[in-house]
Amino acid sequence: EVQLVESGGGEVPPGGSLRLSCAASGFTFSSYTMGWYRQVPGLACERVARINTRGSAIDYTDSVKGRFTISRDDAKNTVTLQMNSLQPEDTAVYSCAVALDYGLPISGYTYWGQGTQVTVSS
Repeated sequence: EVQLVESGGGEVPPGGSLRLSCAASGFTFSSYTMGWYRQVPGLACERVARINTRGSAIDYTDSVKGRFTISRDDAKNTVTLQMNSLQPEDTAVYSCAVALDYGLPISGYTYWGQGTQVTVSS
């Protein structure tokens, strides 16, 4: 059974940092692209970052470039999102997801975690 469990969410003031982790099990983690997505009620789900197998390809949505860093540890079956200089517009539920191929759109992400709430507020 595929399981993705996110942790590390919380509430921080603007300018703060959080480190999200996603622990994966039930599949060969090293063979899959991993992505971080965020969802705000009433808005479309947005891909924040993705990382391919071995971490040789990474990209970010424009609004988080220079502030967020995605990484993976295939030995520990985890993918991490380091979020710095957080702003109120980063407030969302953040979820990790699995895709067979780096080039796939959101519809190609077949397994999703439950998500973790990130709130940026003064």
